Amino acid sequence: MRLDETGELGLLAELERLGLAQSIEHDAAEIGGLVVTQDSLVEGVHFRFDLLSWRELGFRAAAVNLSDLAASGAEPLALLVSLGVPGATLVEEIVELYEGLNAAGVPVRGGDTTRADSVLLTVTALGRAVRVPGRAGARPGDLVVVSGPLGAAGAAFREGRLSAPPVRIDEGRRLAAAATAMLDVSDGIAVDAGHIARRSGCRVAIELDRIPLAAGATIDDLGFGEDYELLATTPDPLGFPVIGRCEAGSGVELTLRGEPFDLAGWEHFR
Repeated sequence: MRLDETGELGLLAELERLGLAQSIEHDAAEIGGLVVTQDSLVEGVHFRFDLLSWRELGFRAAAVNLSDLAASGAEPLALLVSLGVPGATLVEEIVELYEGLNAAGVPVRGGDTTRADSVLLTVTALGRAVRVPGRAGARPGDLVVVSGPLGAAGAAFREGRLSAPPVRIDEGRRLAAAATAMLDVSDGIAVDAGHIARRSGCRVAIELDRIPLAAGATIDDLGFGEDYELLATTPDPLGFPVIGRCEAGSGVELTLRGEPFDLAGWEHFR
């Protein structure tokens, strides 16, 4: 079967089934007391230089990784950066990229560089956490909360730009103390809620009209993804906006003004 038929989730399920990848269901891995996560940004897939600058790319690459640490309730320690670029790239452009990486407030402590036909930027973020909620602990009766407004990325893309991801480290630590499950909203609210529902064995019911929308955003922008706010299930909302609840059952139920509503989402390879 081809990757564009099975998708990312099908690929990961097959690797788990074969025992070739273990404990990969969460936003980050816990290894020897460290919380570790990694994301790659590929030119033409995740970004274009007519939509952002080298410095903005650097900040974005750091922020999307720090978002996974935030979803793990972790305190960031360091970034490792692997960069592939064409040989004609200017040194000044690479300096701008690293200025953006450092603008996220976490030091770059190593990595690798290589020649490539287009830009490939991979960042590994390291952190420590007292408690990592993961994705598998949601239970019927839990409330569903978000750390902030959604839809900013979709609204920005419609305007011909990419929005800067928020960094919710403090919010992640607060939520991690009570959350039964938590992740960041990177693939769209329906897809990401589905990750929690699948791993936790419950239904996640979301009332779309209760979701705080970013300036200029519409309900349809909630399916775009790349908002990088935190989505958590918890018995105590801790003052965060409540947008739904967990119920007995399976899957995700989206409603708008009490009626069923469908939202698209992002899945790699499709």
